[in-house]
Amino acid sequence: MARTPQITFTAGQVDAGDGGALAQAMRDEMAEVYEGLELDGPDMPKAGPAELSPPTGAFLVGRIAGEAVCCGGVKRLPDGACEIKKMYVLPTARGRGVARTLLHALEDEARRLGYTIARLDTGPRQPHASGLYASEGYRAIANFNGNPVATYFAEKRLVA
Repeated sequence: MARTPQITFTAGQVDAGDGGALAQAMRDEMAEVYEGLELDGPDMPKAGPAELSPPTGAFLVGRIAGEAVCCGGVKRLPDGACEIKKMYVLPTARGRGVARTLLHALEDEARRLGYTIARLDTGPRQPHASGLYASEGYRAIANFNGNPVATYFAEKRLVA
């Protein structure tokens, strides 16, 4: 595996600018991977500007040499834990450790927001994602968010 490039993370918006463009690229890819998926359907967990903004949420954009290559968000759950949402890495930046670095940045942001438990999910056609999460200490749990597409649900205790 190639050396992980230097990534700079900044606050972004899930619906505007580089963050919005990356989030849309993720949506487009998910529509191909899960044909017929209605991402804004009534049964899908919400992760828009209201959920991924301060004071209880965040949305990060990662850049390599100034180019936006990845994004992800943190959203508050009703029980006080947080959920990591909308993790996405451009195909041209994959295979270099960018997703792992992004996950670490999102966990750091969750800690900064005061969360001690992070949860996430992924679907059956994304085994690379569940493998990453398991390798980073996420442990399988029951379906916590009602996501009708996901088959892998996990959580991790965030320690300072």
